[in-house]
Amino acid sequence: MKAVSARIFSSTVPWFVPRPQGHALIPLFLPFSGCPVRCVFCAQDVQTGLANCMDPAAPSSGAPVLPASSLAALLRATSENLEQRHAMGLPPAELAFYGGTFTAMPVQDQNACLDLARGALERGWIRGFRCSTRPDCVDAPVLARLRAAGCRCVELGVQSFADDALVASKRGYDGATALRACGRVKAAGLTLGVQLLPGMPGNSTADFLRDVPQALDAGADMLRFYPCLVLEGTALARMWRQNLYAPWPLEETLDCLAQGWLVAQEARVPVIRMGLAPEAALTEAVLAGPVDNALGSRVMGRALLLAVRRALAALAASLDMTAPPRLRSLRVPPSCQGYIWGMRGELRAAWAGLGLSPDGLDFDAACQQELRLTVIC
Repeated sequence: MKAVSARIFSSTVPWFVPRPQGHALIPLFLPFSGCPVRCVFCAQDVQTGLANCMDPAAPSSGAPVLPASSLAALLRATSENLEQRHAMGLPPAELAFYGGTFTAMPVQDQNACLDLARGALERGWIRGFRCSTRPDCVDAPVLARLRAAGCRCVELGVQSFADDALVASKRGYDGATALRACGRVKAAGLTLGVQLLPGMPGNSTADFLRDVPQALDAGADMLRFYPCLVLEGTALARMWRQNLYAPWPLEETLDCLAQGWLVAQEARVPVIRMGLAPEAALTEAVLAGPVDNALGSRVMGRALLLAVRRALAALAASLDMTAPPRLRSLRVPPSCQGYIWGMRGELRAAWAGLGLSPDGLDFDAACQQELRLTVIC
């Protein structure tokens, strides 16, 4: 911190927002494929928009089944898409197998997916692939096989490291298993993604705020935050109707995710997704929970506000002040323009409470990885 005058100080606050990856991600959704159980909150068929692909003759208990004919059609369509992209001169993409437990899929289905990936890699259509799976379905031989086929990243659906939450959600493994899985992915030389589900049954805000640093300590290279929603057709919907489960309120979720995002950004680990991607079927299926199509930007706005509040509090403590200092001006990266004031200006009053007016705000391209504060004490 640098003193500018007797009562005015300047300060910088780190603000790490990763640049978008330089290549396209082509998802291939395989709802429930390989899943040994159906978790109480899960409705991958509606989350991915592939409800019509599921086998209507499959048993109602357990996870729905993706028929071989549907898998073949999905693989064929993906291959055609990748070939067309290549013919158009687009750079190689990254293929992503999502929506199921990839490493526990039937061998023939997994081989079909890996054959697609290998062929696309050999033709220069993709630069590699990633997959999502459960923490209790990875071991060294499986991960070595994936890497040999061109896998670059494994995303683990950890959901939480808290044992109580894992039991309440019937995940079938404990936090220690999840931590071991993270270590195995890193030991295999693969990029590690960790998906967290704040608000799942048995999961408190305190649990989530422990989950984030645990994921980082376990070596996560990227995080996803998916606040738990109550979706029609899930066991969670029955629990909700019986008053056995209450989702987190939206405002509490926004504030909690903002704190988690700041923990990740301090470690310079990107949170690559917050909230489920909007799908028509998903929107219709949501019964309750913190759903918001602008969730990510609203969280970012609160995270920015929280970072500045903490900086002001730290300054006050260092100067042994009884009253908090006031913002005279704030310079932020241009990328903050879309969220600093909040949705429909919802954060303007909070910023005004810190002393910041619109005239005191500057979007400065020189502030790529930091916030620059001028403070009156």
